[in-house]
Parts: sequence; structure tokens; C-alpha cells
Amino acid sequence: MGTTGVLRVYLGAAPGVGKTFRMLEEGHRRRDRGTDVVIGLVETHGRAKTAALIGDLEVVPRVRRIYRDAEFTEMDLDAVLARRPQVALVDELAHTNVPGGRHAKRWQDIQQLLAAGINVITTVNIQHLESLNDVVAKITGIVQRETVPDDVVRRANQIELVDMTAEALQRRMAHGNIYPPEKIDAALANYFRPGNLTALRELALLWLADRVEEGLQRYRAEHGIGGVWETRERVVVALTGGPEGDTLIRRAARIATHAGGGGDLLAVHVTRSDGLTGADPAQLAAQRRLTESLGGTYHLVVGDDIPAALLDFARAQNATQLVLGTSRRSWIARLLGGRGIGETVTAGSGDIDVHLVTHPYASQGQRLPPVRAYLSSRRQLAAAAAALTAPWVIAAILAQLREQLNLTSQALLFLLGAVGIACLGGLGPALLAGVVSALLLDYYFIPPLYQLTIAAPNDIIALLVLVLVALTVAAVVDIAVRATHRAARALAESQTLAVLAGSVLRGERAIPALLERARETFGMTSATLLRRTETELPADGIPSDLPQLWETLGVAGAPPARCPAEADVTVPVGADAVLALRGRVLPAADQRVLTAFGAQVAVALDRDLLARQAAAAQPAIEADRTRTALLAAVSHDLRTPLAAASAAVTSLRNPQISWDAGDQAELLATADESLQRLTRLIDNLLDLSRLQAGAMAVHREPVDLEELVPIALDALGPEAATVRWQPAPALPLVWADPVLLERVIANLVSNALRYRPASHPPVVTASALGDQAELRVIDRGPGIPDADREHIFVPFQRLGDRDNTTGLGLGLALSRGLIDAMGGSLAPEDTPGGGLTMVVTLRLTTPEPGPVEVTSEEISA
Repeated sequence: MGTTGVLRVYLGAAPGVGKTFRMLEEGHRRRDRGTDVVIGLVETHGRAKTAALIGDLEVVPRVRRIYRDAEFTEMDLDAVLARRPQVALVDELAHTNVPGGRHAKRWQDIQQLLAAGINVITTVNIQHLESLNDVVAKITGIVQRETVPDDVVRRANQIELVDMTAEALQRRMAHGNIYPPEKIDAALANYFRPGNLTALRELALLWLADRVEEGLQRYRAEHGIGGVWETRERVVVALTGGPEGDTLIRRAARIATHAGGGGDLLAVHVTRSDGLTGADPAQLAAQRRLTESLGGTYHLVVGDDIPAALLDFARAQNATQLVLGTSRRSWIARLLGGRGIGETVTAGSGDIDVHLVTHPYASQGQRLPPVRAYLSSRRQLAAAAAALTAPWVIAAILAQLREQLNLTSQALLFLLGAVGIACLGGLGPALLAGVVSALLLDYYFIPPLYQLTIAAPNDIIALLVLVLVALTVAAVVDIAVRATHRAARALAESQTLAVLAGSVLRGERAIPALLERARETFGMTSATLLRRTETELPADGIPSDLPQLWETLGVAGAPPARCPAEADVTVPVGADAVLALRGRVLPAADQRVLTAFGAQVAVALDRDLLARQAAAAQPAIEADRTRTALLAAVSHDLRTPLAAASAAVTSLRNPQISWDAGDQAELLATADESLQRLTRLIDNLLDLSRLQAGAMAVHREPVDLEELVPIALDALGPEAATVRWQPAPALPLVWADPVLLERVIANLVSNALRYRPASHPPVVTASALGDQAELRVIDRGPGIPDADREHIFVPFQRLGDRDNTTGLGLGLALSRGLIDAMGGSLAPEDTPGGGLTMVVTLRLTTPEPGPVEVTSEEISA
């Protein structure tokens, strides 16, 4: 395989910030350095300065395609691949290609260029990123239909933000550098409002900052950098589950808020193998909710050494500050137990600032003394040293009291020392202490003295009992410690799984939440969900763990594993998926919890599959609903005009009745009106069926709205005489099918007339904005609730029409379908002061002759 090309992306917050300009400048710089550069596709949008900057750069001719009886141009992917330059300039990453090419999206074309080893420079606006689509819609009121997956941009080798303040962008527009003068006012009053531009700019800055942070973490992981780099304030607050947690969280939140530009708040609870004394699950749940309400994140890690676990987590998150509460241990516990967690963390914090926050529960003691869950190596070494020294100390003391104590008392004191050592160090030190105590008792205190011989048989029994009692106590202690450790381990695992389940249930993105929890819980550098792309095993001699045979479904952390062979730990997830973790080899004790993670991931995968299947079945469900509504409506709406026409014709043909000329004319008019109404209903039904089947023939051509709208109004008869038509001066031509557009306008105006109050006739306006024109049909009627906005475009829906006998409810459904077929859009808006405004958006024609270039805004899915 050849080398993959390098992708460079110029990211902008809004149209006109200069992304294409910057891309062309970079192309010239590289060409001047001797690099082979070609233009695969550049959109100038009629901007003279951008077109002039193309200069003498080589341009690959575009390919022409026919779509819906219109000719368009697109990037000629095959020609660029055949030309094989070192660098290709390809504008508008999120563009949707006209059907007929290799791929549906331009970003897929670019991926193929990169796979061929061609470096690509491209552009994209922040509103086209898939993850921000709904956010941008809330800010601007416009739903972007052209989107690109975030991962495509995130994987770019270089991302450069082309930044500009809202005021500077508005000045650039006022100077005519973005839109022609006649479109400036409309643009500034709509999409290019200062609030919109500022919000989009903030989105772009924040998104890019997160990508830079990901790159920094990946660099630190690849180079083994464990120190803190204070690139961004991150405040970690340690929670014990005690009542002081709320105070600590709020204090940490204030610290994060006061940091320059705002910092990140991370709450962490460490569950050690013996459980954390005083950890109340209800309080931890409440503290988790408090953390999330303050904009922070909650994390749970398992660690036997709590100070080390806290510091490891803080360094892994590149934290700059660590907040802990002052110790709740009493002064006696601190005196006997030595240095506490806060002091230990402070001593080992290094570059991390540690805040010890006082609270009302400090020095009040804990509800239960700490339980030692296992015998640490330090404790075992101390017990071994005591086993060698304590018997000698006891012997020295008893030698001074030889006259006051008898042999029984001496043996019991040696036994007491051996039992104490058994409690301290377990079986091994207890055996050693018992043997040394027996030898010392025999040598110094059992006659004959100073000899390892025993004269009386009873003394032999005493020595054996001393050793056996020490061993028995040690065995009991060992069993109790192991049972405590298993119980505490089960508690820690249950807490981990409870937090895991909660994080999945609270969020919609189950798989990313599971992967992040798995990475944090086990202290791994990355967690990756892989799925085999080939269902059949590879041929003999080909390894089955090649990265090419696996696709990545989700990643948390960096660097990710591209195949199971690159992972330190793997867990099967279903039949063809694997959870792969990198960082360290997990002990066997952790495999059970990791298996539970795998089971949860399998459930999440199944749920996603069911969701996709449900989405795939939705069109069939909608079609069934449409057919049911049609059958229910046809029985009445088609019968009424048929019955009226039939009655009129039958009356005229009745030989027993003589009609005068006036009556005959009235009956003929009734029959004619009923048949025309029936014809319109049948035409609407047929056109709707053609639209749903994709068989509607649309003949687009330049259309003058100033001529077409009056024709549509005249077709409505005298009732439309009150409608006010207010086009903008010098309105450009639009691309549309004039026959279908006239029908849409008539439908919309007819609806507006039906609901208008007598004192406020409908108004029809037209204006140009960017490369689009907006036709607005405005009424002052009762309007439509937001919840019903999309329902009015469903066939056979009337939503409270005054007269349910006037039609099947096809007008708006058909109108939207026709506009979509012409490459435009139809959407409802509130009329200021009350009422409903229907907005038709169509693309303007380009001034130069030849094929028309379109974006996916013109292509109906």
C-alpha cells in the first residue's frame, strides 16, 4: 500500500470569512516552492477577488452531469486521480454531489484522493459539522442539510481556523466583498446578525480547542509525558462520599469559574479494594448530580492506594488543581495512624496545586475505623521484623523478672507476643515468631537452662501448644482478611457497575459513555470498540488481525488500537466485535468487571442495530399510514363532486322535467365545477404518487418571479384581488419549473386567503439573500402551534380547517414535494404580530451562461 495523503482543513465560522481565499493563497505558496498543485474544484460564489486569486494555478476541468432535466458540474474525481498531483485544492468539504458520480458526498471523494497518496487542502464551515447541526439550527433558525461527520474533520492532519470578528465580517459584507449590494441588507437582517455570527464564532473556537486538546493528550501519551502542562485549568475534586462533598464541589466549581477563560471541573471518587469508609451511595449520587448541574463531569476509579489513584487520575486528565477536604479523622486517629490522604497527596502532587478545604465535619472522626483489606508488603516486612525481634525483647524482660514469674506466666507472655505478630503479618511471620519464642523459652527458662533440651514431658507440650496457637490465630486472621477483601472487592465492583449503568441510562450516546468509563475505571490509555469488516476468515497465510480487517465503532482516549493485536486487553462483544484496551495488562481479578463492560457494550450495539432497523422501517410505516388515510378520505372527498356532477347531468337528461335556459346553465355550471374539482383532486393524488415514487418530471429554467406571481394570483380569480404583491427591486431570476412553481404559489395563497381576517389581506414578498431567493406568503390568521408545524405537510392532514369538505389535505404536502423537486425548500414561520408565513427558498440563476452548479441544498433526499 502507498502512503496516505495529508489532509489540511480551513475551518470557518460563517461564509465570507476567507476560507477559499486562504486555501488559494496556500496553493500559490506551495506551487512557488516547486510543489505540483492543481485545483480540483473551487467555488468563487461570484466574488471577483476570489476568482482573480486562482490566477495561473492549474484547474482540472469539471465533469458535467444531468439531473432532473438540468445540467450541473462537479469535480472530476477520475481526472484528478489520473492527473495525480502532489496537492489538490478541493473547496466545500460538506458538499453533496449530484447523483451519477462515485460518491454521494465530496468528503468521500477527498478520502479517495487521500487513499491514492494525494495531499488535499479543503474548506468547511462550522455549521456543517454533524454534531453541531442542531445547535446551529437553534442559533440561526436554519437546518443545514449538508453535513460532514465530525470524525472526517477530526482526523485531518492540520486544522486551521480562519477567524474574523462579527463586526469585521459585517464590514466586509458592507464593502460588497461577499454579496452584491442589493442582497446586503437582507443578509445583515437574517443570517448575518451580530448575535448569530458571534455564537457561530464561539462554536468554532470551542470545537477547535477541543481538537487541539485531543492532539495534546495524544502527544503526551505517545511520548510518555506524565507531568502537568498548564495549557488549560482543570480542577479535580476528590469525593469520599461523606457529607462534606457538596462544600468541596462548590468550592472547586468557583475555582474553575475564576480561572481565565473558564476551567473544567472533574469530580472523582476512588473506590479501593476494602471500600471507602463512610461512602454513602445516596450522597455520592446526589454529589454526582450536583457536579453535572455545575457543568462538571463525574468519574469513578478503583485504586488500592487512594493518594496514588488520585494523583494518577489528575495527571491523566492533565489537571492543574486538586481539591480535597481536610481530614475527618480524629486527633487520636491521626496520632496513631500517621500521615493522612491529604498530606500524602500534597507531598506527591508535584506540579499540581493542592487545595485542602476546611468543612464542618473536619476532625469529627469517621463512623467506623478503617478496615485493612489485604496485607501489604510493608506490613508483611514489619511483621517479619517483629517476629525476629519481639521474642528477644520479651526474653530480655522476662530475664529481669525471673524470680517474680513462674514458667506458666513466662510461656503465656511469649504466646501473647506470637499472637500479636500473627494478627499483624499473617501465617508466615506467626510461624517464625512461634518457633523463635519456643526456642527462647526452652533455652532461657526451661530447665536445664541454657541448653536446647527439655527434661519434663509437660514442657514439650507447652512449647507445641505455643506454636500451634500462634499458627491457629494466624490462619483465622488470614481467612478473615481474605473474606473481607472479597466482600470489599464485590462492593467496589458493584459501585463501578452502578455508575456505569447510570451513565448509560442518563445519556443517549451509550457506546461512547461505556468506552470512557472502561478507560477510566481500569486506568487504561484508550478503549476502542472494533468490528470485523470481513465476515469470512481471510485466506491461508493472511493474518486475521490486520488493521484493514477491522473498523472502529468508537474510541475513548489515545492512541486507539486499530486491531485486537495492538491491544493489551481484549473482550469479545457479540459475534464479530471486540472491546480493545491499551495501557497495561489487567490482573485476573479485574476481568470479571471488564466482562460486564463487554456485555453492556453488546447490549448497546444491539440497541443501535434495532434503532437503525426501526428507522429503516419508518418509511414503510408512513406509507401504510398514508394509504390508510387515503382510503378513509377518498370515500368522502371523491364521492362529493361525483355525486354533484351526476345529479346535475341526470336532472338535465330527465325528459319529464323541462328546464329554462337559466336552470340549464346553473346545472351545467354545477357539473362543470364538480368535475373540475374532481380533476384537481385526481391530479394532486397522481402528482403526490409521482413525487413519492421519484417519477415527477421537473423542467427547470430561469424564472422571473415578478412575472410569475401575478399570473398565479390571476388564476385564483376575484378573491385574490386583495392580495398585495411586494417584490424587491431588481429581483434576480430563479431556477424553477414555472408550471409547478405557479401551482405552489396558488396553493399557498389559497390557504392564506382561507384563514386571513377580513381587515388584513395576505401579502406576498420576494427578496434575494446570498445565492438564494425567498418568496414569502404572509397571512394574519390564527397561525399554527410549533408542535404542528411539520404535521401540516403530511398528506390528508387539515389540522382544524374550517371546512373539512374542501379537499383531501394534499395542498401543502404537494407544495413541499414540488419545491423539493425543484431543489428548493418550503418552511413555515411565525408572522410578527400573529399569523403564519410560508417561506419558499429557491436558488438564483448564475449570470454566466452554461451549466448550473448546485449544492445539496438543491437535491431532495
